[in-house]
Amino acid sequence: MFAAFLATILFTISVTCGHRTAKLIGGVEANFWRLALATLFLGLWAYLGDSGLGGDAFPIFLISGLVGIGVGDAGLFQALPRLGSRLSLLIIQCVTAPIAALVEWLWLGTTLGAPQIFCMILILAGVGIALMPGEHLHLPRRVLTVGILFALIGAVGNGSGAVISRKAYAVAHASGQTIDGGTAAFQRILGGLLIAAVLLLVAKRQFVRLPEDVEDVFDTTSARDKWRRIWPWVMMNSVAGQTLGVSCMQWALETTPTGIVMSIVALTPLTVIPFARVFEHEKITTRSLAGGALAVVGVVGLTLTKYKLAAPH
Repeated sequence: MFAAFLATILFTISVTCGHRTAKLIGGVEANFWRLALATLFLGLWAYLGDSGLGGDAFPIFLISGLVGIGVGDAGLFQALPRLGSRLSLLIIQCVTAPIAALVEWLWLGTTLGAPQIFCMILILAGVGIALMPGEHLHLPRRVLTVGILFALIGAVGNGSGAVISRKAYAVAHASGQTIDGGTAAFQRILGGLLIAAVLLLVAKRQFVRLPEDVEDVFDTTSARDKWRRIWPWVMMNSVAGQTLGVSCMQWALETTPTGIVMSIVALTPLTVIPFARVFEHEKITTRSLAGGALAVVGVVGLTLTKYKLAAPH
């Protein structure tokens, strides 16, 4: 279980650094550069140790990346400068689980039992409590609303991408092929990088601009000084998240039951709280904390019941 806890901490560090980069250079550009670096690192892994872009499942992994990383992370990096790392992660991490369950039910015919439906209600109730009026009065209503919308888009992308990845692994298995986690991550991230590059091109042509109400004070500095400040955060975001974080999660899945691993990783919205207080100076209310804890309990329960039902009898 050590690898699962390590992955959780790495994901926490990654989203904290992601918030900083999104505030400094905007979510679109921050997302592109951290994916570009992660693609380089994962590409070295894939071509030195495995099949690179080979395998029958590559097209499906690519689609999974287009949806999960391309759409999902684009939503995350637009939510981060508006909501902060804690609230963004709470919405995305917790809502992703029921979205994935619903997509599996609609597409793959996976059965949803009463315990799973109950856990999904817990998740939505917890997120609802954390988002109740009066909990985030420091945020303008427009910023809060747009941030929540982007976070929900991120959750839909992540949940759908995860289900498509499952389908890709099934295709690889049916073809008698094996693919390690790092190579699968490389094949997925190419799709995400493609979407990020298109969004960056659009943003650079000024069709999309970061609202003034989420710009950071460092925006008054020169471009050279800004990049000198930002590169360490971009590097930590890329290495901790898509590179080491994903690798540790795959390591955990090799040695620990999937339900336990996913339940530990679901604690990320709670482990990010001290980071949000230190680096973002966020004031967290008791009600917001209780709502987040309830949502995490729902995610853990949904994960455990899901894999209990999926286990062979």
